[in-house]
Amino acid sequence: MATAVSFVCGLLFGFGLLLSGMANPAKVQGFLDIAGRWNPSLAFVMMGAVAVAAIGFAIAKRRDKSLLGLPMQIPASAHVTGRLVLGSGAFGVGWGIAGFCPGPALVALGLGSAKAWVFVAAMIAGMAIFELFERRRQTALATGS
Repeated sequence: MATAVSFVCGLLFGFGLLLSGMANPAKVQGFLDIAGRWNPSLAFVMMGAVAVAAIGFAIAKRRDKSLLGLPMQIPASAHVTGRLVLGSGAFGVGWGIAGFCPGPALVALGLGSAKAWVFVAAMIAGMAIFELFERRRQTALATGS
């Protein structure tokens, strides 16, 4: 049941990304180009998403289990680290250059976008490189070297 609900939620999310224009790199880059031909329409999409998420998190914080009976997994830490800031900056630069972030890229991939294929391949490579360095870092921390 949880898998079916997750699938339906993913489809609904993907449809929302298409409908809002978040899977269109030109629209995203137009939104990010505040010094040029700025397109503010995605600001309304983001404000709506933040409002819905805020309500969802407020409800979720008061519950131990989801509506499907699964344990709630809400991040416990609000600590801002240098790694978080650096990663957020890298994410933002990549979003601005490509016009994609992971969710919309997967939606555009499903539409057969060549640019999305390149983005997703680069995203997977970046995750693999991060994982390699993170394992090395964890090993070094564990051994004290």
